[in-house]
Amino acid sequence: MGAEEETVESSRVATVTGAMEIGSPEKPRRWNKYAIACTMLASMTSILLGYDIGVMSGAMIFIKDDLKVNDVQIEILAGILNVYSLLGSAAAGRTSDWIGRRYTIVLAAVIFFAGAILMGFATNYAFLMFGRFVAGIGVGYALMIAPVYTAEISPASTRGFLTSFPEVFINFGILLGYVSNYAFSKLPQHLGWRFMLGIGALPSVLLVVFVLAMPESPRWLVMQGRLGDARRVLTKTSDSKEEAELRISDIKEAAGIPASCTDDVVTVPKQNSGEGVWKELFLRPTPAVRRILIAGVGIHFFQQASGIDAVVLYSPRIFKKAGIRGTDALLGATVAVGFTKTLFILVATFLLDRVGRRPLLLSSVAGMVISLAGLGFGLTVVDHFHEHRVMWAVAICIACTLAYVSFFSIGLGPITWVYSSEIFPLRLRAQGTSMAVGTNRVTSGVISMTFLSLSKGITIGGAFFLFAGIASLAWVFFFCFLPETRGRTLEDMQGLFEKSRFKSSSGDKQEAGFDHKAVTAATNNGHGQQ
Repeated sequence: MGAEEETVESSRVATVTGAMEIGSPEKPRRWNKYAIACTMLASMTSILLGYDIGVMSGAMIFIKDDLKVNDVQIEILAGILNVYSLLGSAAAGRTSDWIGRRYTIVLAAVIFFAGAILMGFATNYAFLMFGRFVAGIGVGYALMIAPVYTAEISPASTRGFLTSFPEVFINFGILLGYVSNYAFSKLPQHLGWRFMLGIGALPSVLLVVFVLAMPESPRWLVMQGRLGDARRVLTKTSDSKEEAELRISDIKEAAGIPASCTDDVVTVPKQNSGEGVWKELFLRPTPAVRRILIAGVGIHFFQQASGIDAVVLYSPRIFKKAGIRGTDALLGATVAVGFTKTLFILVATFLLDRVGRRPLLLSSVAGMVISLAGLGFGLTVVDHFHEHRVMWAVAICIACTLAYVSFFSIGLGPITWVYSSEIFPLRLRAQGTSMAVGTNRVTSGVISMTFLSLSKGITIGGAFFLFAGIASLAWVFFFCFLPETRGRTLEDMQGLFEKSRFKSSSGDKQEAGFDHKAVTAATNNGHGQQ
């Protein structure tokens, strides 16, 4: 019983400490510059996906005319990268446990570089599809590993801020893609789209150079038995020496290493090296793990099912349907969408650790529902009066599009990656996050590859009314199923999802001064259930 009591006490101390760091009004926020630099470098991997989404929205206009392909081939070309990325995200979990988080990021950049070069030199549709296959593998790796690395290296007090960086760089990549479209649109048709796609290889080269200067994830180091290296990294990335010691203690406990062990290199128990992870996730999950898996997969599903890729990827077509004419005007309007998304994601990064995940998420999705309904209404009016230009309906379409991407970027966009990267236990984190990202890519691929056909079948306005309905279901799911995680340590997440605490974990206990006895009792209860 002594070991069990020590486990409970460690979890309680970690929870109370994290809550006090966030909730105490007397203690100012501390910014760890080294942790910020590391997470920024890792999150730059997400530029790869963002750039591909953004650049394809404009490049497909020229590809369709140059390669003489139809709308079905175009929507498959645009969305197939998400399906291909499944292979990368599925392999990334095992790869990152094998070679480490840092070298997995390097691998992602190298693969995407090859894909971008192939797309830039594509001579026909089949060649272009092969290039997207290779690039998709790299994107899958990048999407899985960036949030995992940033969550594992971030101190609890600023984890929400730092783990939102991947979404920041996705948006920055989208903006770069839109700008690339506008910049190369003046070139001859057969060169313009090739430059748009091929230039995406440049960020990959820079990424490899920068990432090699990063430290390895301290949690991965502990999983390899390299406690000395992990302690040195944690000392640099924690807000204090005391916090570094608490973090190394919690990670050792999660990895099955005795708390009394102070060696620099140890042998990690075999059962904690990744074996049986899939069985623990799917075949014999505890109630807490089951809820964590549903929450992680659910938030990724609803992020994409609410139509964000339809808006971002097909924004030129949406604006054209709304009544905007001319290639320059259409591409200029998409740049405005990219700028708006990037601006609001930057605002969100500073609110995640101050306001909390749940308030931002619920407010964000509520705004998305209203914006999508407004966009559906505006497009329906424009479609009904297609012989006359209804300016007020055009204005509604533009305003609702910008409002939608703003609400998405301030909540659901970044919180999806923050939430899924922090809730899985250490032994399940890589594979669990991989499964959540896989769901994200499947849903994104389905939306991207069916939007044009869907908009023809039920009208483009009807498509956005459908997305509004899905977003409404998402709000109900988030309200009922996702507890607040602000201020919690990563090792404390499993206790947060235990049945005895699930209904009351709305974030009010994150404030300093909450009932410590209640936390201890609930943790003991959760431990007993396991």
